[in-house]
Amino acid sequence: MRLLTVGGVIAYRALFNWATPSMFVGTLLVAPLFQLLFFAYLGRQLGVADDTFYIVGNAVLSATLACVFGGTIAIANERRWGTLGHVLLSPRSRTLIFLGRALPYAGNGLLIAVFTLTVGSLLLGLRIPASAVPGLAVTFAVGSLSCACFGLTLGALGLRFRDVWLISNVSLALMLLLTGVNVPAEHLPEWMRVVGGWLPITHAASAARLLVAGEGFGAALPSLWREALVGLVYAVVAAVLLTLFEAESRRRASLDTL
Repeated sequence: MRLLTVGGVIAYRALFNWATPSMFVGTLLVAPLFQLLFFAYLGRQLGVADDTFYIVGNAVLSATLACVFGGTIAIANERRWGTLGHVLLSPRSRTLIFLGRALPYAGNGLLIAVFTLTVGSLLLGLRIPASAVPGLAVTFAVGSLSCACFGLTLGALGLRFRDVWLISNVSLALMLLLTGVNVPAEHLPEWMRVVGGWLPITHAASAARLLVAGEGFGAALPSLWREALVGLVYAVVAAVLLTLFEAESRRRASLDTL
């Protein structure tokens, strides 16, 4: 547990790229809020869905930037800054080292999602039942952790591919389109719904909407379990890829080559 928590926090401080508070606020707090307002007013104009749909969906979506890019940075930047060899020489489990790095970025995502939902609700007049608040906190936490595990998987690919940021940007675009946060799932083709079901935040958004509608935590629990399963799958994939690439690096001494 110490390796997961303390090690993750130390690596977060060392590898975090938003170096100034103004950059953090502008990139991770203000930008998602403007995105929420854009889709809410676009939805009003087109008559696709009401404000609640876009407020809740974009609140969950707002966590993806910090979590996906954060999870990617947590691994890929070791190679970028030339420190990956030191990590691989450690006698401790590299899988635990890297999985622990998902936790601070998941915390970032939780903070951003709460901020976006709160401010978006105040600006657009959404009333959230008090009974739904604990369930929403759990939902945001599960969705953020799932996104961070997805980011770790992309970061593991960054140990093999040179341009991992292209993969990360495409992944964020797919999440915007396929997860049902801004386009109702029933309006998507069947294959898009299937793909979206295996992307992070799809089920978290569904759970959050049920909670805001007053359905209760029991109604949202199946979606939360599915979201947790998606996150677990990506965590396992990330661990397998890291193990394979580490073994390959010891054989070919290739991971520190940019």
